[in-house]
Amino acid sequence: MKKLLIVVVLVAIAAGAYFMLNKPKAPIAGVTAEESALIYDGEVTKIDAATRTVTLKNQDGESTIVAGPEVKNFAEIKVGDHFDVVYELAVAIELVKVKNPGAPTEQITTSTTTAPQGDKPGMVTTNVVTAVANVEAIDTAKSIVSLKGPQGNIFKVKVKNADLLKDIAVNDQVKVVYAEAIAAVVSAPAAKK
Repeated sequence: MKKLLIVVVLVAIAAGAYFMLNKPKAPIAGVTAEESALIYDGEVTKIDAATRTVTLKNQDGESTIVAGPEVKNFAEIKVGDHFDVVYELAVAIELVKVKNPGAPTEQITTSTTTAPQGDKPGMVTTNVVTAVANVEAIDTAKSIVSLKGPQGNIFKVKVKNADLLKDIAVNDQVKVVYAEAIAAVVSAPAAKK
């Protein structure tokens, strides 16, 4: 787990932007599944500028990482700064029949945003997957649609607006937008009152 955490932290600290300003947009058709998790929450306890080594501490203990040359604004990191890595997932379903049904398809777009020069390091990397999925089942009583994606995986989505189910039937194809983001933000400690 610590090796995975260190890899996530290395990737996350490598760029910069504030996650809350760049998180995935709200779903389009009111059909959503959302998830958010704090992967790491710690404090900077030591910095070695010559080796670009940062020591972080949280309730699980200390972790030491080396920030490569891709880490922007390294000089802005200070002992006592707070470091968070957050994962967020949002799924939006457009309950719109596909005009030319065929084999399910998938397109992935990845973007990374970094903090402006002079700010604390941070970043957000977002993967947006746009796919066409097959409607496998519809539970109108519970407003749940079961979809089969391009990889053959089946997932269920709760529909917030049941009226959207009126024009959809089993074996139809619908558009699915899946966005996941991982973000890391270094921030100054909160001012003491």
